[in-house]
Amino acid sequence: MSTTAHLGANGTGPTAGDPGGAREPGVRGPLGGLVWLVRRQHRLFFGLLLAAAAGGAVWCAVLRGRAAAFIDAHHIDGCSMISLVARCDGTQDAVVEFRNTYGPALQLAEAGLLLLPVLIGLFLGAPLIARELEAGTHKLVLTQSVGPLRWLAAKTALPALVVLAVTTALSAVFAWLWQVVGDEVSGSYWYSTLDFAALGPVPVAYSLLALAVGVLAGLLLRRTVLTMGVTLGAMVLLQVALKQLRPYLMPSGSTEFGPKESAQLPDNAWLVGQGYYTRSGDHLPMEVCDSAGDQESCLRSHDVVGQYMDHHPASHHWPLAWIESGIVLALTAVLTVLAFRVMRRRHG
Repeated sequence: MSTTAHLGANGTGPTAGDPGGAREPGVRGPLGGLVWLVRRQHRLFFGLLLAAAAGGAVWCAVLRGRAAAFIDAHHIDGCSMISLVARCDGTQDAVVEFRNTYGPALQLAEAGLLLLPVLIGLFLGAPLIARELEAGTHKLVLTQSVGPLRWLAAKTALPALVVLAVTTALSAVFAWLWQVVGDEVSGSYWYSTLDFAALGPVPVAYSLLALAVGVLAGLLLRRTVLTMGVTLGAMVLLQVALKQLRPYLMPSGSTEFGPKESAQLPDNAWLVGQGYYTRSGDHLPMEVCDSAGDQESCLRSHDVVGQYMDHHPASHHWPLAWIESGIVLALTAVLTVLAFRVMRRRHG
């Protein structure tokens, strides 16, 4: 009598099953065995991610408590190095001390969340499929009762859930810390590269994108080291490109002032454009008359009546973050669909 081969309880070898597919109680099915196998294969990286989340939460909690105590003791809440707020007079030394004491730790946390998606892409996404294809171990799995698409789903679902949980937790804890130490006192503003990449949904979205990039690259290249290099390059390129696009994701506000006036934007406003405006309302760059011998005559010849500052106020932070994250998640979905199409085309 012929038998049907199924993945065994350890997910790596076949067990005999009856023609009806009945299994002994407690024996994993093929898909369950695959999920178990994925957890076992990547338990070290999963453990490091979970440890990073736990350690990061404790570290941020301690840092938040100490920073808040310093701010309260020195009465520097909302004070910057150069502040126009009357109650901040004489607090410059305290602000400098705060930045020297807590600034490096804050920047380390920001840099960690900026690099986290790249690390996930390199050490989880890239080898996830490429290593199986390079070693040929996928052939054993695909001879079992689990089809190629279900195999790919099982291989990627658990890592995606772990990445989603860990990055969400880390981002939430950092946002909790940033409520105390962000903006004026620390000089770390929401629009900076490090802060924007570390706050809210942004690190979560980029981490899932890095996982998708690594999986698709692995399916196409089938070589682990090459896939890691391509994943690194792709993530750097994507992050740089979207950073350049970021100021234009929603309309900015504009402040206009005359030639004899001076405009003062809040410290937490993101200046994205500055120049002159003419009587007809046209905008000219600040450098329009830099090479002119007589700058005032040059400005009059262009019919300039004042200057302008285009900026994103602090209220634009979360809309910009959600818009960029939506773009990143949409790209993640596209890459995931492409990965499944490649899998179906190559393995049926």
